[in-house]
Amino acid sequence: MGIAERKERQRAELREQILRVARDIVVREGFPALSMRKLADAVEYAPATLYLHFENREAIAKELCVRGFQELLAVLEPAAQVEDPLERLPRMAEAYVRFGLEHPETYRLIFMEDPKLSTALFAGNPEGAGPRSFGVLVQVFVDLLAAGRLEEGTKPEPLAEMLWAGLHGIVALRLTCAGFPGTPAEELAQVLVSTLVKGLPGLKVERAQTKAR
Repeated sequence: MGIAERKERQRAELREQILRVARDIVVREGFPALSMRKLADAVEYAPATLYLHFENREAIAKELCVRGFQELLAVLEPAAQVEDPLERLPRMAEAYVRFGLEHPETYRLIFMEDPKLSTALFAGNPEGAGPRSFGVLVQVFVDLLAAGRLEEGTKPEPLAEMLWAGLHGIVALRLTCAGFPGTPAEELAQVLVSTLVKGLPGLKVERAQTKAR
């Protein structure tokens, strides 16, 4: 291995070390605890060395967001392989909620810290892990439409957005209101999917129509 190749490998290894330690800090203490000086102390390099690899703290956060979305996508993809889209829906909902609850700081970072971080990952980046994560949700409704199980002309994207918003709400409620004595998150996710597919549980249609008159 030549000198140039060795230096490039060492540079890549240090960059990965910086990201690994930054992630550890975020997971352990939350994103507000991350600073360039604290990170430099943790990796035992001068702060100036970190700036050779990342422009600032926000650049590190963006890279952590990219990897967070990659982790989310990896969790969703096995459920996305379920052939029947109606069976796929609850599996994907379960996987999404499980990811959020098992990786709370990663979830907070990619969805709940700074809107600029997630916006940058979606804008003009259709092949990124963020858009692809949304894409697997959209595909469920595309497949339902193709199978004739949705009315012709139904737009899959708004349905996928509604599903994502509901799942995000469940995870966010559990992360921000941990003491709320509500229904378990996994059960809520299944109620959400069931309501989306079958309508409001227990709704008496005839009585509702009579009252509407």
